[in-house]
Amino acid sequence: MPSGRTPLVDRLTARRRLALFGLFLIPGLALSSWVTRTPDIRDLLGASTAEMGLVLFGLSAGSMIGILFSGKLVTRFGTKPVITAASLTIVACTPVVGLGAALSQSLLVAAGLFLLGLGFGCGEVAMNVDGADVERVIGRPVLPMMHGCFSLGTVVGAVLGMVFTQVRFPVVAHLAGLALLTLPLAVAAIRMIPAGTGREERHEQTTKGPAVWRDRRLLLIGVIVLGMALAEGAANDWLPLIMVDGHGLDPALGSGVYVVFVAAMTIGRFTGTYFLNRLGRAVVLGASAVIGGLGLAVVIAVDNQIAAAAAVLLWGLGSALGFPVALSAAGDSGPNPTARVSLVATVGYLAFLVGPPALGFLGEHVGLRGAMLVVLAFLAIAALATPALGGKQILGARTEEVRI
Repeated sequence: MPSGRTPLVDRLTARRRLALFGLFLIPGLALSSWVTRTPDIRDLLGASTAEMGLVLFGLSAGSMIGILFSGKLVTRFGTKPVITAASLTIVACTPVVGLGAALSQSLLVAAGLFLLGLGFGCGEVAMNVDGADVERVIGRPVLPMMHGCFSLGTVVGAVLGMVFTQVRFPVVAHLAGLALLTLPLAVAAIRMIPAGTGREERHEQTTKGPAVWRDRRLLLIGVIVLGMALAEGAANDWLPLIMVDGHGLDPALGSGVYVVFVAAMTIGRFTGTYFLNRLGRAVVLGASAVIGGLGLAVVIAVDNQIAAAAAVLLWGLGSALGFPVALSAAGDSGPNPTARVSLVATVGYLAFLVGPPALGFLGEHVGLRGAMLVVLAFLAIAALATPALGGKQILGARTEEVRI
């Protein structure tokens, strides 16, 4: 146990870790609940495909703004105020989306989605900074389990959304009920987050900031998270259509295959700590990139529905640990951990949000299966970059030299 630790510190840290589990769960629930009700919301709005594209732009715009400014906000104010504002924004905006749909007001739905994206972008970066700090305190990886809670939220939200869609439960009641359930969780969890994490004085920002961009190891970690986040984001945006248009599954089965992907990611994130503790980051992420690449290669190249659907399990397992493990590595890769985690998180979320739409434009010309070759190439590059993570992780009291 690191020196200076007391039972009180251990209890407070355990409560803080539990709080972050809950705070990661909330955006997963909100995002999947919105996604599963998209067809109903489109019908309530009477929107065309082009009009829905404009409505969806609110989510993308909010996410981009939140991600780009979150690091600066954390450095200025610390993680707690940013997490508080972001989490409460996510909770409050979900009923706005439902209300806008019930009133057939596209602008109100777009505004609600903008706030949802803003809360997601700001909150995710800040929570990752706080989670990386927890890892340094307790001396073992916990970010994979935190991201596992986000994935668990997407699974629960997706299942509930499908059930509510099937029984024609009103969208506004569904999203308002979600807000009522998650508000007490958010308030209770926020109280357990300590103040001051990630905040730096202005002179520290000036002296430490530029060095982060010149750190070769950190840039390689950014390359890893770029490939792994793109693999995750591509599945979230395109997997059902790949299975329907590319492999001839009916829409219900295509959605079912997506549930398999999300479930595989959830399992991978909750079980990943076991392998990280025994094998280290570089080995685990290198193997993950290879496993994910193999699964994606089968989806691309094999004209067999059963084989492609089974390969999605490998795609999900391989994508599970990339984001959280890369953030852990960034957090202890050198001085100024707030700026380091913020930089890598920003790269990851930009790949997660911006990359998949770009794949859609490419898919117009070569098909979605062909477009996934770009993702496969980035996974290969990520696998080659994993030695930058070092032979073993450096957490807490463990101080092992890292060689590139």
